[in-house]
Amino acid sequence: MIVLDHVTISFGGAGQEIAAVREVSFDVNSGEAFGLVGESGSGKTTILRAMAGLPAQMTGEIRIDNSPIAVRRTPAMRKKVQMVFQDCFGSLHPNHTVDQILCEPLSIHRLDDREKRIKKVLEEVGLGTRYRFRYPHELSGGQRQRVAIARAVIVEPKILLLDEPTSALDVSVQAEILNLLTRLRDIRGLTIVMVSHDLAVVSHVCPRIGVMNNGELVEVATREQLASGDVAHPYTRNLLESDRAVGGSFVLGSEQPRSTRTASATALQTR
Repeated sequence: MIVLDHVTISFGGAGQEIAAVREVSFDVNSGEAFGLVGESGSGKTTILRAMAGLPAQMTGEIRIDNSPIAVRRTPAMRKKVQMVFQDCFGSLHPNHTVDQILCEPLSIHRLDDREKRIKKVLEEVGLGTRYRFRYPHELSGGQRQRVAIARAVIVEPKILLLDEPTSALDVSVQAEILNLLTRLRDIRGLTIVMVSHDLAVVSHVCPRIGVMNNGELVEVATREQLASGDVAHPYTRNLLESDRAVGGSFVLGSEQPRSTRTASATALQTR
């Protein structure tokens, strides 16, 4: 479903270009959940934005469902790939109700049965129609992120890109959102790529995880390999050791991810 082939992404003008991502290659099968972890500035979100078709100076190739991402995306490609952003408040229009927020993508993509679609997606994300005419400021952080997820999946995409979808949420809400994402993947057959700096959060959703360091993909490992420490690259081992050194407990299958302010997040932010 997704192929990155020697992708390099740069910023800056001629003679002053800085490569934020260098020669990254990986693929994601249809229906798979793939994670990217790494410290701030490692290039995770830059890759995600390029996959979404947002402007970038790029060499190499990104293919979505066997079609290369063009400089100017088609409406069909926009519908196929949807993104959920980290800031669950800033990504929602403050003067629009939930109903208006969900109607906008339906209007853009000219989809019918709007009433049916809105009711269905609100039930799927665990809100129900009682929240339909509320404004973002009337919702909790977890509820706002559920609206953002509903907005993304209401157009029935094939691919869902997640940029730190739980980092702005209380730890008590994180597991609920992660379980919701897993359930939606199963219900809708979604292919997911999720970016985070928290190993426990990513492993909760993604069986296969790529490790980013300084713009490079240094290793791709399964969550079982990460949980057991069976990894090859020194940076990945250092990442796991740092997690344990600050009292982290990266445990396979944990139902309650740690707060992103502790454990692996603290390890990454203090590196």
